[in-house]
Amino acid sequence: MGLCVLTISNDDIIRRIETENPWWVEPFTIPKYMGDMRPRAYFNLFYPLVESRKVKRAVVLMGPRRVGKTVLIHHAIQKLLAEKTDPKKICYFSVDHPIYTGLGLERYLDYYGQATGLDWTKDEIFVFFDEIQYLKEWEIHLKAIVDRYPNVKCVVSGSAAAALRLKSMESGAGRFTDFLLPPLTFFEYLDLLDQLYLIGPNASTIHGFQRMALNIKEINRTFVNYLNFGGYPEVIFSEEIKADPGRFVKNDIVDKVLLRDLPSLYGIQDVQELNYLFTTLAYNTSNEVSLEELSKGSGVAKN
Repeated sequence: MGLCVLTISNDDIIRRIETENPWWVEPFTIPKYMGDMRPRAYFNLFYPLVESRKVKRAVVLMGPRRVGKTVLIHHAIQKLLAEKTDPKKICYFSVDHPIYTGLGLERYLDYYGQATGLDWTKDEIFVFFDEIQYLKEWEIHLKAIVDRYPNVKCVVSGSAAAALRLKSMESGAGRFTDFLLPPLTFFEYLDLLDQLYLIGPNASTIHGFQRMALNIKEINRTFVNYLNFGGYPEVIFSEEIKADPGRFVKNDIVDKVLLRDLPSLYGIQDVQELNYLFTTLAYNTSNEVSLEELSKGSGVAKN
């Protein structure tokens, strides 16, 4: 008796797409926890790139894990909706979801067309592909869409910034615009916590604007908190994470980079070896280290 292999049906994929795009059913609705968050200061630089169709380019949003790329994308969607963009002409995909495994970008768009009834090859649409690094040769797929379908404005995001930047530069010359989202700046940290008053009002000078700290002791205390917890937006609002930040950094950032991103992107077979190398580098932060010492300390062969 042969085994029956279950396959993912078109209906399953379309249901998943509808779940990821709640604004098709309830206009102006993005996931509540994202809508409740205050946009980062970088949003004002990012959104014009999303909105503009003057130049035929895709936007490649890069940055480390957990700095708020997905939230930034949803804030852009929220503003597009507020500016009366047809909700069904905005589509979001979380590329790392297992249900999409093996699909090319045009296949994603075909499913989007089935879900909405729109002709994606002709209608002016906005499409967001989140965690694009999980699609093999994503840059080739994206370049083809930019070249063939000027009506499709693509925004893609990814956590493996170095690899994405390299591939973007190699394949996307003149077709991709790179946007790097760093961890929170100190100014953003103060802004999100409603503590900008600590650096006083803007003062106009012949060179522009400057701020003067009104309470240097309080500023220094806050800056130490920023150094300890301030790089990741979700950390600064969570007392639970602040109580054990090491666990958050290890589980949500380091482990996923070491166990998922780097092995899949660079074909690394021995994850334990990678972990030894990373640990040795981490312990030698700010010190000079030779290749021989690095090899000896980590137990990883020089080659």
